[in-house]
Amino acid sequence: MIKIKFLLLLAFITFCNVVEASNNNRVIPVPSVAQLNWQNAEIAAVFHYDLHVFDGVRYNQPHNRITPIADMNIFNPQYLDTDQWIRSVKAMGAKIAIITATHETGFAMYQSDANPYCLKALKWRDGKGDIVRDFVNSCRKYGILPGIYIGIRWNSFLGVHDFMMPNDGSEFQKNRQKFYNRMCERMTEELMSRYGELAVVWYDGGGHGPELGGPDILPIVERYQKNIIFYHNSQRADMRWGGSETGMVPYPCWGTYPFPYSHSKNQDIIFKDDNRLLKNGDPDGGYYMPAMSDVPLRGYNGRHEWFWEPDDESHIQPLNKLIEMYYNSVGHNSTLIIGVTPDPRGLLPAADSIRMKQFGDEIKRRFAQPIAEVRGCGKRLEMNLNRPYHIDAIVLCEDISKGERVRQYKVEGKVNGKWKMLTTGSCIGHKKIDTVVADKVSALRLRVDKAVDVPHISRFAVYAY
Repeated sequence: MIKIKFLLLLAFITFCNVVEASNNNRVIPVPSVAQLNWQNAEIAAVFHYDLHVFDGVRYNQPHNRITPIADMNIFNPQYLDTDQWIRSVKAMGAKIAIITATHETGFAMYQSDANPYCLKALKWRDGKGDIVRDFVNSCRKYGILPGIYIGIRWNSFLGVHDFMMPNDGSEFQKNRQKFYNRMCERMTEELMSRYGELAVVWYDGGGHGPELGGPDILPIVERYQKNIIFYHNSQRADMRWGGSETGMVPYPCWGTYPFPYSHSKNQDIIFKDDNRLLKNGDPDGGYYMPAMSDVPLRGYNGRHEWFWEPDDESHIQPLNKLIEMYYNSVGHNSTLIIGVTPDPRGLLPAADSIRMKQFGDEIKRRFAQPIAEVRGCGKRLEMNLNRPYHIDAIVLCEDISKGERVRQYKVEGKVNGKWKMLTTGSCIGHKKIDTVVADKVSALRLRVDKAVDVPHISRFAVYAY
C-alpha cells in the first residue's frame, strides 16, 4: 500500500511539472523562506512592555512620546514569568511571538552596551535582568518562533521625534543625530547577534535609512539574520501593514504588491482611497509582500490599548470578535497579530490569558478535523463524502511556494444528486475560508475559472461545526 501511494504521489508531481512546463512564460513572485514561515504561522503575538506600564495611569501616546519618565526605577516586575506569557499565546494558537525590546520611551529591555537607558541601570535584579533573553528562551522552550520589535522612531528620553533630533541646523544637532544613528545601529547589532535565529525584526513605524538621515540598519540585520522577516525601512520590507489596526483585511487581499517597500515610498498611491492598496495588494504586483492584520487584545468597545492600563479588562476583545478577526485575516490570506501586554507584576492578567485560550480552543473546535479534504494541481478538484452532510465552511489553500496563481474560482456541492453553487472568489493564497450553510451535501468540486499558471491547491477541505 505504501509503495502504491508513493507511486501515485510521484505521478501527480510529474503530471504537475509537465503541465506547468507548457505554461511557464510568466514570472510569478514567490515568498522567501521567512515569508513562508510568517504566513504558515497564521497567528502571531506582539508583547508591548515599557516603563509607563508601571505609572498607574492611562497610556497617553502624544504625551509619552515627548515626556521622559521621571524615575526609571518604577519598572519593577517582581513576578516576571515569560514562560507564562508564552504558554498563554501558544494556547491561542500563535506560532510567532515578538517582544518590544525598546519602545517610545527609549528604554531598552535588555543588557545594552549601546544604550545606557536600559535594564543595566535599574535596581530591579541588581541591574542584571534581560527580558529579551528570558523571552527568547521561553519561546524556544515552548516551540514558538521569537521576534524582536525595535522602537527607534520615538525616544522621549533623548528627545527624538519621528526619527530625528530637533533640527536647528547647528553643529550640536548634527552631532547628536550622528550619535543617535550610531546608537540605533549598535542596538540593532546587539539584538540581532546575541539571541540566536529570529523570525522577525519589526522597526516601530519603520526606520529612516541613511539616505533620509537615519541609521544604516539593514546591512546589520542581513549580516546576522539570513532568514528573517524585515519590517521595515526605506530599503526593504518583507510584509506590509494591512491598512488598519482592526485585526482584519478586506477581500481580496493578495500577497503580491507593486512596489518593493510597503509604505516608505509612493505614499500618494499607497494611502489613496483609505489605504486601498495596502489592504488589497495587487494581483499583478511584481513583489511578494503579504499583509499583516494587527490589533490589540484590549481594543474592544471604544478602546485601543497596546499597553496594560488599570481597570481596562472590560475592553478585552470578546470571543466572537476574535473569531470574526480570524476569518477576516487568516481566512483572507493575511497573518493575524494580536497585541498583548504584561501587567506591572510581570504576568499576563488572568482575564487576557483565559480569553486567548478560549480563542485557540474555538479555532481548534471548528477547524481541527475536516469532514474530508483533497489536494492536487490543475483547474478542477472533486471529493466525495461518505454520506450527506450539513457543512459550515470550506477552506482552500494554494501552495504559495509556487506563488499565487488562482484568479477566479467557484466551489459547488452535490445536493440531492444535483450540483449547486456554494461559493465563489478570486484570491486564495495561503488560505481562504468561505463560510457556507448547506445541507445534504454528498460531494464537492472546485473549479478554477481563471489562473495565471497551473493552480497548485495544497488543501481543499470541508468542515461542519
